Amino acid sequence: MPQAATFQGFADPDAKFFKRLAKNNERTWFQAHKAEYEEGWNTPMKLLLGEVRGAIDRAFAHCDLAEPKVFRIFRDVRFAKDKSPYKTHVGGVLPMARTGKKVTDLPMALYFHVGADEIFGAAGHYMMEPPSLARFRAAVADPKRGPELEAILKRLARKAFEPTSHDATKRVPKGFDPEHPRAERLKCKGLTVTFPPVPKGLLASPKLVKWVADQCKTAAPLVEWLAFATA
Repeated sequence: MPQAATFQGFADPDAKFFKRLAKNNERTWFQAHKAEYEEGWNTPMKLLLGEVRGAIDRAFAHCDLAEPKVFRIFRDVRFAKDKSPYKTHVGGVLPMARTGKKVTDLPMALYFHVGADEIFGAAGHYMMEPPSLARFRAAVADPKRGPELEAILKRLARKAFEPTSHDATKRVPKGFDPEHPRAERLKCKGLTVTFPPVPKGLLASPKLVKWVADQCKTAAPLVEWLAFATA
């Protein structure tokens, strides 16, 4: 019986494939190099996510992890001015298991991104739908849960995890005190932390699995806080 494939690294440590794709973003070029994408980037991303999932499961003692998902490389160009057909990166997620939710509206133990311009890992809740966002803001404003969140973020900041939100309101949302001590957090429409930079050369090494898993374990308290806050 053949052995199951394991993650051996992406095709090269500098993601040169995506730099070339950025210069040749057309169907003819991609079709000619599709096997290179599948073997060097898409399949390794699936293997990476699967192995990281197994390695971090115990770190999420109060939540279940869903199956990994690798996003399609095809861009949705229906409403975009830029009609380039392909993304110039490969990205995948390890979301929390929760029924009836879009993948984009789930806390994630990991988002990993390899592209022409950047290579990074992150964790958190990227784009909250209105019901999730309302529950998140209530938790941020709560006199017990809000300080718990800030304490988690401070610990992560000391380890070079950078908090960010994909979008935020200009003012504190209606119903909350504009002078609230966590006013800036209440403006956020999502909350993620970006991992420290991927060490040079690690992208093409099997050792990437452990490095990514270690970052996910460090970020696990934030992800579980978000999972309960937005449930």
